[in-house]
Amino acid sequence: MPIPVKRIPELLVTWVSPNLKQFLETRQPAVWLLCLAIGFAVAIAAVIFRELIGFFQLFWLGTRSEKVLSAAKDLPWFYLFLGPVAGGIIVGALLNRLPARRCGSVADVIEARALSGRRLGKRDGLWSALVTTISLGFGASAGREGPVIHLGATLAAIVTEHSKLPEWSRRTILAAGVASAISASFNAPIAGVLFAHEVILGHYAMRSFVPIVIASTGGAVLSRMWFGDSAAFFVPAYQITSYWEFPAFALLGITSAAIAILFQFALFAADYIARNYDVPLWSRPVIGGVMVGAIAVFFPHVLGVGYEVTDMALWNQMPLVLMLVLIFTKTIATAITLASRFGGGIFSPALYLGAVGGGAFGVISASAFPELASSHGLYAILGMGAVAGAVLGAPISTTMIVFELTGGYALSVALLLTVAIAHGITQAIHGHSWFHWQLEMRGLFVQDGPHRTVTATTKVRDFMEPVDPDEDGEPFDKSAGTPSLKAEDTLEAALRAFDTGGYTRLPVVDPRDPGKIIAWASQVRALRYFNRALVAASEEEHR
Repeated sequence: MPIPVKRIPELLVTWVSPNLKQFLETRQPAVWLLCLAIGFAVAIAAVIFRELIGFFQLFWLGTRSEKVLSAAKDLPWFYLFLGPVAGGIIVGALLNRLPARRCGSVADVIEARALSGRRLGKRDGLWSALVTTISLGFGASAGREGPVIHLGATLAAIVTEHSKLPEWSRRTILAAGVASAISASFNAPIAGVLFAHEVILGHYAMRSFVPIVIASTGGAVLSRMWFGDSAAFFVPAYQITSYWEFPAFALLGITSAAIAILFQFALFAADYIARNYDVPLWSRPVIGGVMVGAIAVFFPHVLGVGYEVTDMALWNQMPLVLMLVLIFTKTIATAITLASRFGGGIFSPALYLGAVGGGAFGVISASAFPELASSHGLYAILGMGAVAGAVLGAPISTTMIVFELTGGYALSVALLLTVAIAHGITQAIHGHSWFHWQLEMRGLFVQDGPHRTVTATTKVRDFMEPVDPDEDGEPFDKSAGTPSLKAEDTLEAALRAFDTGGYTRLPVVDPRDPGKIIAWASQVRALRYFNRALVAASEEEHR
């Protein structure tokens, strides 16, 4: 039976009202406006960040541009050596001002998202950004993306610090700050949106999509008003010569995986060695500066962010032997830079390694199959995406970043293939990205799912039942053999204690007086808290 026409408005109201009510109750209009403001604020910070790198670079290279190699070739060798050393001295003097005694990174942002109670400190974020601009300005071999992302997330956290927004929106706004940082830093708004979802949030909830897009758009608009709307790299219009090349593209994916794996192993090894040497904190960047400066005397190509060298690889302007050598020298220089506490990230070095590795692969392919092989500049583009995607553990957003950085959308099928193969092989060997490795060193296993995060970060104090504060704490008889818990014990430890002894209720004792019971923890309350946290995580990921 057809619906009467006069009932249609009533039915529409019935249909729309619950959705509109939820939209307003979850304060989404406020979140949208906040994300727009954050997008502009982070873009301004990213512009200042890039300009500061050029300002510090001016002192020893005499130029503020990103053409570091061209400027370095005109300088005496001792200038190339002393630049990173001078930067190390300044950074060493400033490290004690950082609460963590190191610069912030993308891993810190992921940790803040995973641990809702962990805030990104304003002081830590601003000092970290300053130290990184000095590091990169004086030739440290690292990227600028990690610190910019950390700075953007810090500004977003400051905005939400005193707000009464729902918990999901705090994480969304944090991701919005990251999206704007990438968008403004690399002129890549689509990639900023995808990276914020893929790496920071770990999901693609529709409720988070709109505010993140708003922030990324704001960051792109303001950045383009300052730097222009051109892509980061200018490349010729490369075309795939033959579809018979796809086996070569697959082989390039395997080669890129090998480069990414060796790069990560180098980062792990350098960090491990640095941690096992007990030297004063201030001296670490000085020692690193000496080592990087020594490499730069012979290969100034390793200095700084490395965009000029990456661009040369994309334009077929480097010989094969030099590209092969740079794979190893840049890997070593970046590993030393980060292990010695200079500020910087790994995205730009990963692009660099992928470009020179892909370019070298292209030269070899062209010599073997001259009639079938495309220009080795095309292979440089594909290698750039494959290595970066494998190192970051973000194949989707990295593919889009390469599209936006180079304008090479015509290479989409080949790029997706090489990125996927490189990512898959790297995961098979390492099992996780560089960021997740850093988090696992801190005991946080976010890639295993929300249950691991909940059990590792929830404390007994979150679900215990305190005894009456007006009464003296109950005595605890340790000789009875019943185990006890402390308020700072994790949910994982508590559940294990319940399960091992078959207990349904355990005492929580005072850490200063283990014989005094201050609360009781029940298995039912612990499991209820655990289930509620998992349900909340699932709802956030699917709304």
